[in-house]
Parts: sequence; C-alpha cells; structure tokens
Amino acid sequence: MGIRLVIGDDEYLVRQGIERILATQPDLEVVASCGDYETLWDAVMRERPDVVLTDIRMPPTMSDEGIRLAAHLWAAAPRVGVVVLSQYDEPEYVLAFLEAGSSRRSYLLKEKTSDVDQLAGAIRAVADGGSLIDAKVVERLVVARARGRSPLALLTHREREVLKAMAAGMSNAAIAADLHIGIRAVEKHINSIFAKLGLVEDDKSHRRVQAVLTFLSEVG
Repeated sequence: MGIRLVIGDDEYLVRQGIERILATQPDLEVVASCGDYETLWDAVMRERPDVVLTDIRMPPTMSDEGIRLAAHLWAAAPRVGVVVLSQYDEPEYVLAFLEAGSSRRSYLLKEKTSDVDQLAGAIRAVADGGSLIDAKVVERLVVARARGRSPLALLTHREREVLKAMAAGMSNAAIAADLHIGIRAVEKHINSIFAKLGLVEDDKSHRRVQAVLTFLSEVG
C-alpha cells in the first residue's frame, strides 16, 4: 500500500514542483494540494493522509501555520506524519516543531526539496513512525555556542556524536554504520547519555526524544 500525502504551501509553483518530484516515486500519492492553513486542515481531516508536507508560514497569518498544524495533529490525528519544508534553520522553529515529540515529524530545508531521495526518505521515515531533521539544521545547532552549565558538557566527544546522530533521526544501526562502531557500543553510549542527562524513565523511546530535545534546547 502506498503513502498518501497532502501538500500545503502558499506558492502554487512550489506545490506543482513538489508534486512533479513525488510523481517519480511509485509508492507516494498526493491526494490534495492546498495554499492556506484552513484549506490544508480541512483536506487533512477529510483525506486522513499518512503524511502532510507543509511550509511553516502560510496564509492567513504567514507566521507559524505549519508548526500549529503539527501541534493540533498530535491530538486530532496522531498517526498523521508531518514533514515541514522551511527556508528557516533557526533553533526556535525546530524546538517549537518538536516540542511534543519527534515521532512522525521531519524538518527539512526547502533548498533540499529538489533532492528526491532526501524528500522521499523523510516522507517514508515519518510514515513509518520515525523522524528526520535536516543535517544542515543539526549542524547549525551543533556549532552554536553551548550555554553555560549545560548538562551536555558532561558528555564525551563520542557521546556527543551519537546524540547529534540521534537528533538527525538516525536509528541505532545507522549510527553504528556512520561512526564505524558496533550496535552494542551505540546502545552503551545512549544509556550513558540518558544517565548523564538525568533521564531515568523506563520508556527508552520517550527518553530518546527527551535526550534529543535537551540537545536541541541546550545549544543555540
């Protein structure tokens, strides 16, 4: 079964371009394309797609419509994934978007829209319950000056590398391959990260989200 999508962007040519790109992927089907928040919300409620692709800023306010849509979907339709396509890489946008959690959420820069592999990969990731943050956004957060007395200062260089990869939405297996270490080593690093950040809850998936949010909030 394919992945059903609704697109939201106030620029018609952008929507058309995205549709043409996605048309090359046989498992992806665009079921609606909208130019403002109200029309987009109605389409999502009507079509109940697997994933919504949306700009952050759309009419009527041109402020944070994409982020508000994602927040409302947590309550109204939690299984609908959201891929935000934005020209902004400021930390506050990413943090607001991920405030309720990173599951079924992806944040990509619009400049990467033409990269069909990355765009389709983000769609498939959120449809499968995962997440993906644009590597350029993660790098912006990593190089930013760390705040004084940050708990991240307790992490080793390798642990910071693992946490950075987690923030980019990588699985343990992907982290192991990227860092050329074993999966068990990745798991040990993640458990150490949880301990150093004081994340003691039993639900590891929840702790993973908390660790990523700590990482994103403690840099910038």
